[in-house]
Amino acid sequence: MSSEKGLSVYDESSIKGAEGLKFGIVVADWNPQITHTLFEGAKTTLSRHGVAEEDIVITQVPGTFELPMGAKLLLGNKKLDAVICLGCVIKGDTDHDVYINQAVAAGLTQLGLLSNTPCIFGVLTTNNEQQAIDRAGGKYGNKGVEAAVTALRMALLKKSLSVKPGKIGY
Repeated sequence: MSSEKGLSVYDESSIKGAEGLKFGIVVADWNPQITHTLFEGAKTTLSRHGVAEEDIVITQVPGTFELPMGAKLLLGNKKLDAVICLGCVIKGDTDHDVYINQAVAAGLTQLGLLSNTPCIFGVLTTNNEQQAIDRAGGKYGNKGVEAAVTALRMALLKKSLSVKPGKIGY
């Protein structure tokens, strides 16, 4: 695995058995030139691993701050094996980025633990737009691909650990 590309370059053969799994993707509309590229990377990665188009539920929310609520609403309406949340917060002149990033990370962590469904933090937290572009299909790969790889691995892990050993007798 290349350290420059992160999980965007990975051993595809290491992820097997994703057919029949169901995924949600929540995409923030803010910074759409970035978030929609992340979305394309995530969706393509899921499809590459055998996830059928009808097993991918997609919803959009206004901004990154709304990702946890979007994921919660999806989980309340669909049985999903994982939810990928994609957004982009670019630092500005104030500390708004810190508050948004911390709230979203905490919200997705809490939602994942309470729902027993992996909620993947696929949010770019960059200092400027160029750093976001570099991570949304640019020189550092596509972090949407990385979020999908994480979702696949976590859903498969959950599936493998949910199998109850057979009982002998009654």
